[in-house]
Amino acid sequence: MRLIDVNTLQLKEFHDKIPPYSVLSHTWEGEEITFQEYLIATGPDAKSHSHIKQKQGFSKIIGACNRARADKLGYLWCDTNCINKSSSAELSEAINSMYAWYRDSVVCYAYLADVGGNPNSFATSRWFTRGWTLQELLAPDKVIFFDRNWGVLGDRKDLADTICNVTRIHIGALHDQNTVSQYSIAQRMSWAADRRTSRQEDTAYCLLGIFNINMPLLYGEGQRAFLRFQQEIIKVSDDQSLFAWIPDDTDLHSRSADESKYGSGYGAYNTRYMKGRISPLLRFPWSILILNLFDGP
Repeated sequence: MRLIDVNTLQLKEFHDKIPPYSVLSHTWEGEEITFQEYLIATGPDAKSHSHIKQKQGFSKIIGACNRARADKLGYLWCDTNCINKSSSAELSEAINSMYAWYRDSVVCYAYLADVGGNPNSFATSRWFTRGWTLQELLAPDKVIFFDRNWGVLGDRKDLADTICNVTRIHIGALHDQNTVSQYSIAQRMSWAADRRTSRQEDTAYCLLGIFNINMPLLYGEGQRAFLRFQQEIIKVSDDQSLFAWIPDDTDLHSRSADESKYGSGYGAYNTRYMKGRISPLLRFPWSILILNLFDGP
């Protein structure tokens, strides 16, 4: 695992005895910092590449490092610059490990770049619409939300009622991340409904940890990634509510092809709390009818 030393800003590798660390959760914007850029910006030749430090992505990392120091934590993990994405092997390992990295963190800093002084804008933040931020909301023991100026908005438990209304995630999962696996597969899938990812494959890959699945990444396979994901779940679970969900391409032709949306199958018309008896629909074998919906895991 590669972490940022928040005092020196240098990247350090850890294989065993990983120190206490914080993690940064955010939505990717246009000026994110890659692993290679970060090495340059914090290296011996940094002065001749000062433009990198002017990027919003670098400022975001510095803000998180400042908060970690204030919390007496020496290290920070951030997905943009702590993963060498030019290595497909490292990227695959990182994505399969990411849920555990968030889970094992001391605290997750959720930075909402589109939230300013108006507290009502919290509920409409883009952060709640992205696929990858779902595991970042659920996995850590503690999540603290910040506005664009690093003002504290509250933590996940304090804001649980609002988050529940926005995301349709059962409030029990927001209060205790250890209960996530107790919810039915269809219910957990419903939490991802209407969230978007920049690549079709990520509609499956960003859910791996939520379902405790490990599988190789094959960018370029498109919607087949979601089918492989379902097949991996079948191997370890007999919960057939899995088939209430399919990748939805009905609106891919009407908007940018580089942005994918989670789709729901039959019975997902009520996605607030989904769990119950299921019956197969013969006309579409990948779908089921959800019956007897009720709250709780």
